[in-house]
Amino acid sequence: MREDHDVPLSTLTTMRVGGPAARLVTVTTTDELVDAVREVDDADEPLLVLSGGSNVVVPDAGFAGTVVHVTTSGIEPESADYCGGAVVRVAAGEVWDDVVSRAVAEGWAGIEALSGIPGRTGATPIQNVGAYGQDVSQTIAQVRTWDRQEQAVRTFMNDDCGFTYRHSRFKGHSRYVVLDVQFQFEVGDLSRPIAYAALATGLGVPLGTRVPLSDAREAVLDQRRARGMVLDDADPDTWSCGSFFTNPVLSRREFDDLVERVGERFGWEGTTPPRFPEGDGHVKTSAAWLIEHAGFGKGFGLPAPAALSTKHTLAVTNRGGASAADVLALARQVRDGVRDAFGVTLVNEPVLLGEQL
Repeated sequence: MREDHDVPLSTLTTMRVGGPAARLVTVTTTDELVDAVREVDDADEPLLVLSGGSNVVVPDAGFAGTVVHVTTSGIEPESADYCGGAVVRVAAGEVWDDVVSRAVAEGWAGIEALSGIPGRTGATPIQNVGAYGQDVSQTIAQVRTWDRQEQAVRTFMNDDCGFTYRHSRFKGHSRYVVLDVQFQFEVGDLSRPIAYAALATGLGVPLGTRVPLSDAREAVLDQRRARGMVLDDADPDTWSCGSFFTNPVLSRREFDDLVERVGERFGWEGTTPPRFPEGDGHVKTSAAWLIEHAGFGKGFGLPAPAALSTKHTLAVTNRGGASAADVLALARQVRDGVRDAFGVTLVNEPVLLGEQL
């Protein structure tokens, strides 16, 4: 366990914004993680648990408390056979893409479409990380946590995690600190059926096809690189939290209202918002489509220090020298513009510390 003071949190987040942590404690084992959290709670001090920093916007004032930086490690197969699949326990601090790479190499299918996503494993169940037709709730068997309220280790089976679109029972509060995640994968050389049209096109296969795991991984990485969604120190299009807004899930009536607004704005022929059926009669539509058709194209905001990615309208990026206030101002402008144009209020995906949208 290492302790530092006044460390700029911009150096620990993919958005590269944020002021200093009054105290930074870096933990490398699960026992250290629990001890660090207990110490802060016993002292009744503010606590921020930070892992990869890929889904958080830290305010310019920093954090006036203790930040526990999770760098725990361990990818431990607990069983592996073709009937029951591979059961693998992964420490919260493992870099997520390293886990995906290991899974592809070992023939563990089910997360290959989640290649290239930044951050660490402990964050994946919190927001039910997903992309290209997969999400982690499809392979998570259990999540082991430290319950700060009960001061005890508590394990949640998949059905108890409350997984929904980009959400879980762990999101929106700080009661549970993820210690490790147990996954159950299919064992084999082929991917799960390809469920995303652009990915299938890139692979040159029909939807629903299974392809070699390594082919699926490389195709996903190609898709993500083209959208500026693979971290690159030389490319400010990747200095972001990834998708800043979630895709709206609307009731049938809300979607009908959206279609009417789009028709009034663009005419009734040829322009309709994307529509993806969800459960209970709800419809998911595309936040990127709404942003672009509300007048916020790729690169919107340039040459300001905070601008939309030149590759993907969903990413709010730091072009170099942006403050957290710059980032939030741009996100607020986009959110309000979409709401004014289409009556849909976009919801931010990253956690916003301090100032809110």
